[in-house]
Amino acid sequence: MSRIGKKPVDLPSGVTATVSGQTIEVKGSKGTLSFTATDDVTLTLGDNVITVTPRGSSKRARQQWGMSRTVIANLVTGVSDGFKKELEINGVGYRAAMQGNTLKLSLGYSHEVNFEVPDGVTVTAPKQTEIVVEGADAQLVGQVAANIREWRKPEPYKGKGIKYKDEYIFRKEGKKK
Repeated sequence: MSRIGKKPVDLPSGVTATVSGQTIEVKGSKGTLSFTATDDVTLTLGDNVITVTPRGSSKRARQQWGMSRTVIANLVTGVSDGFKKELEINGVGYRAAMQGNTLKLSLGYSHEVNFEVPDGVTVTAPKQTEIVVEGADAQLVGQVAANIREWRKPEPYKGKGIKYKDEYIFRKEGKKK
């Protein structure tokens, strides 16, 4: 039995959902998102409550049960509140700036890195050493933040690079004299 799958997803005020077959569409103040579940689960919409139940007791049906419920909960959270990832830049001369729809990163390379921001996500640079990625789709926000971080991952000796704001960098000791 899935402990997560058993919990129903409550719809907050201002959020509406429609279920047609295996597809659920959620609308809110931040936009519209949809998800198509596999045939292993059944989606039902009650009075402001979405429930997910497995079809059968196969291993795949039980796996899809909890996963589908979590994805639907993320859709509801995304269209009502949105998701946010904060990145921090550490290093001498490392900086970020937004220029139109492009994030310009100076990361110690011989050239400036130009990162095109995809649709559905807003990226801001409130300071030269901070980047904020916001959007309604949890997967897309996380992927964009990971793609930005990929340009210069934090290194363990001085901690230089792009890291998540709440990330802990395990530090190593340098060479002994």
